[in-house]
This record gives sequence, structure tokens and C-alpha cells, in this order.
Amino acid sequence: MPAINSLLTDFLEYLEIEKNRSQKTIENYHHYLKRFLSWAKISKAEELTPELVRKYRLYLNRLTDSKGDQLKKITQNYHMIALRSFLKYLAKRDIKTMSAEKIEIGKNPSHEIEFLNGDEISRLLAGADGKALKALRDRAILELLFSAGLRVSELTNLNREQLNLERQEFSVKGKGDKIRIVFISDSAKGFLEKYLAKRIDLDPALFIHVSRKATTDQLNEKSKRLTPRSIQRIVKYYAAKAGLVKDVHPHTLRHSFATDLLSNGADIRSVQVMLGHSSITTTQIYTHVTNQQLKQVHQKFHGRKA
Repeated sequence: MPAINSLLTDFLEYLEIEKNRSQKTIENYHHYLKRFLSWAKISKAEELTPELVRKYRLYLNRLTDSKGDQLKKITQNYHMIALRSFLKYLAKRDIKTMSAEKIEIGKNPSHEIEFLNGDEISRLLAGADGKALKALRDRAILELLFSAGLRVSELTNLNREQLNLERQEFSVKGKGDKIRIVFISDSAKGFLEKYLAKRIDLDPALFIHVSRKATTDQLNEKSKRLTPRSIQRIVKYYAAKAGLVKDVHPHTLRHSFATDLLSNGADIRSVQVMLGHSSITTTQIYTHVTNQQLKQVHQKFHGRKA
């Protein structure tokens, strides 16, 4: 029987080729499963038992980081989801081990999502002012994140040729390689046009690293696509500049995009499509908006006397 580390490698290759999972998903599964195997110290799949998994769940639940913070329940669940997928793969290959069905995934705790209201969005966007290339790039990034509700990976993967500023829309490849159409607001269109008009390089990426003192030669030689981490730093910088006390990151703008649509009367099914969610259940995290609307309806119409 193959060693379990060898089976893990086979599983990751299976995710890449047969399942066509994204590189990020494969990296996450690798991280979760390597943590399990490092803890379990087993060499064969048949050594993977329900009792071992039970003890591992206890280990994860008691695990703390350098600050003494415990692993979040949702992160613990991700470890179990990865392990269950691995077991399903082993069963597909008729390798003797425990049944994947014996792993139950705990219910994720509900949580309030962080989003920005209209005033906070205005302050955030206004912080990226100026006519220099970097300022125009940053304003275009913030405008597009809010206008299209993009995931940060979707933003960084964009190329200039994908944009159709005349129609104010373009297609984007999201999770699971699903293609969806996203839309560009008038404001986002204006700043994208200004930013692109000032670009003097040949890099196909829509958003690239720039230096305030960069020369034409430097831009052509050193420009490169921004990473998700770079976008995160940019968003956090302007949130701090705007004096926002919330923990603002790129996904906060995606939450704000969805919240803005719903609060202005959009139906949740349409928002689901615009966000690229496979299931309406995922979109229902924004029920804080619809609940508020229901409260207003109740206050307006309940108990009225003819």
C-alpha cells in the first residue's frame, strides 16, 4: 500500500487535474492536510481511524497562536472538510481507511459582516485624490472594488483588454472558474479612463506596481501585476487616511457592494448572480439588510387603524 504522504501528493494532483480546482484551493488543502499528518504521525491510510480524528478535533479546538487566540470554528471546519475530501478520494481508489461519512462538519457560527455605509464609502474614495499615476491607480482600484463587488483575486487577475469601458461591463472568472458579467459605475469608468490614459508601459495587467519617481524605462522594465496582499495594503492605507475605525479590507468593499444593492431595493437573487455565489444560502449572510427593511415595513404597516 502506498505511503500516506505519497497519497496526499496524488490527491493534490487529482484536485488540480480531474477536479480543476484553483491553485489557492489546492494550497489550502495541502496546508490543512499537512497539519493533520504532522500531528497524527501515521504512515498508512489504514491507520486513519475515527478515534484519531476525534483526538485531532480536540487538538484543533485547543490550539492557540502566539497571542493566545484559539482557532476559529470556521477554520477548524475547513480542516475537517479537507480531511473528508481526502478520505473520499482514498475510497474512490479502493484504499482501505475510515469512511468519509463518519466525519461530521460542525455548523459555522453566525457572525455580523463588516460593511461601510454611504458616508464611509465616500470618505474612503475621496482619500485617493491627485493626478499622479499612483493616486489614479488607487482611486480606480477602490472604485472598481465597490462598483463591481469583485473578490480581490478577481481584481488582481484583470487585464486591460478585458475592460469594455464603453459598455461599462466585462466578464470575470470567479470561484470554480465560473464566468459572470460585472458592471462598472460611471464614477469607476471615469477614474479607470484617467488611470489608463496615464499608463506609459506595455504591461497587460490592469493594476500594476508604480513608483512616484518612475521613469518610462523603469516602468517598462519593472512594472508588474499587483498581488492580493498589495491591494489589501492599499485599501487599509486609505481606510486609515479616511479615519475609519472599522477593520477595512478588500472584501469589506464586496460586502458594501451587496449591502448597497439590497438596501436600495435589489432582490437577493440578482445580488447572488452579481456576486457569483453558487448558492443563495451564501448570499443570505446579508440578511442584516433585508431584516432592517422588514422592520421598517412592520413599523409602517402593522397595527394601522383604518
